[in-house]
Amino acid sequence: MSDEFDDDELGFGPAVSATGVDPEPTPRKAPKKKRPAARAPRGWRRRLASGLMLVTVLAGVAGTYTLFASSSGANDTRTSKEDVEAGRQLFNTSCITCHGANLQGVKDRGPSLIGVGSASVYFQVSTGRMPAAGQSANEPRKSAKFDEQQIDQLGAYIESLGNGPQIPQGDLRVDDSQLAEGGELFRLNCASCHGTTGKGAPLSAGKTAPGLRSATDKQIYAAMLSGPENMPVFGDNQLTPEQKKSILTYVQTLEASKDPGGNGLDRIGPVSEGIVIWVLGIGVLMIVILWIGAKT
Repeated sequence: MSDEFDDDELGFGPAVSATGVDPEPTPRKAPKKKRPAARAPRGWRRRLASGLMLVTVLAGVAGTYTLFASSSGANDTRTSKEDVEAGRQLFNTSCITCHGANLQGVKDRGPSLIGVGSASVYFQVSTGRMPAAGQSANEPRKSAKFDEQQIDQLGAYIESLGNGPQIPQGDLRVDDSQLAEGGELFRLNCASCHGTTGKGAPLSAGKTAPGLRSATDKQIYAAMLSGPENMPVFGDNQLTPEQKKSILTYVQTLEASKDPGGNGLDRIGPVSEGIVIWVLGIGVLMIVILWIGAKT
């Protein structure tokens, strides 16, 4: 049996066997290559570039929206300082109790008027709904307490403290070639509450959708811009100015048209007309029959 000594264990150098023959050298692992030192991360540069790109994209979107998306006439400024001052005086004498000195509104009295625009002021004041004597589920139409000039002055003051929708200047109607489009839009967006003939109809919680027969062009347009009470707001992104004008033209043409077949029975619809014919017609026939029978 040959004796072998480990040179690493004894510390005498390389191992030598008893026979004098050097043992097979132990294979050694190749030294690992050192990885090159990682470069310092450039995260701040990437973040800065991403931030600049985001700001550029947002600025482009905002600019495009400003150019192509209308703001319902909110930037239409056509009032003077005298009108604003006169409107402030009217507001302080008739509106400040419910709406507050800064238009912020008063709890349990009146809502905030900041940003409502002169269109809302025109509709509410010209239809006599404001100033209101008290709160109720539905404010009916009444005689206006202010004339056109005073209403415009009130609108100018409200507009000066917060831009909002304004009624455009000029003619609010379109030619008769767009009546069909106006009728289609009216039936799609308005008839469910106001009725197909604009008569108006009751809603829930004691509220009603008013009739449109007494409404003027400006009042109808202002209502579409401001959305009073339960009515939704039809801004220029929902209905373009031309579409609103076509609806207005259709409503006013419908109200001005006559009933060639006789009495329109307030244009409340074919079902009610049939009931009237049935009740009155059969009733008259029964009276005639009874009269003839009594005579014979």
